[in-house]
Amino acid sequence: MTSMTRDQIMKKPFNDFKHYPYGFARSGDFSIRESDLLAKHGSLISALMSGELEPQSAEEQSLLAVARGEKAADSPVERAWSKYQARINRPKVGSMYGRSRYTDDAFEISGGGSDDDDLVVED
Repeated sequence: MTSMTRDQIMKKPFNDFKHYPYGFARSGDFSIRESDLLAKHGSLISALMSGELEPQSAEEQSLLAVARGEKAADSPVERAWSKYQARINRPKVGSMYGRSRYTDDAFEISGGGSDDDDLVVED
């Protein structure tokens, strides 16, 4: 398979259908400007991260350092990418309603043991 050139990668819009199946703009996580920046520069940043491309300018080196977490984000593109990374790497919630209130252990009937817990009713 042929590798893509830098120009082809930069022209290709960035999409993350796994985390944002309807796109960045419709997710509610990003502003319109941030979603445009991610779509425009995301392919380049992900190619830099994966090692497909080597950074050729100071701006690309800065993008790579921010993407790796070595530096704080300064430019709007860097801030959008940092926000994207924070959103996709946040901890997943197990259930909207949490764990079951009662577990099976709470309803086990003990065969023997002390009678301290028994209810005694006197007439």
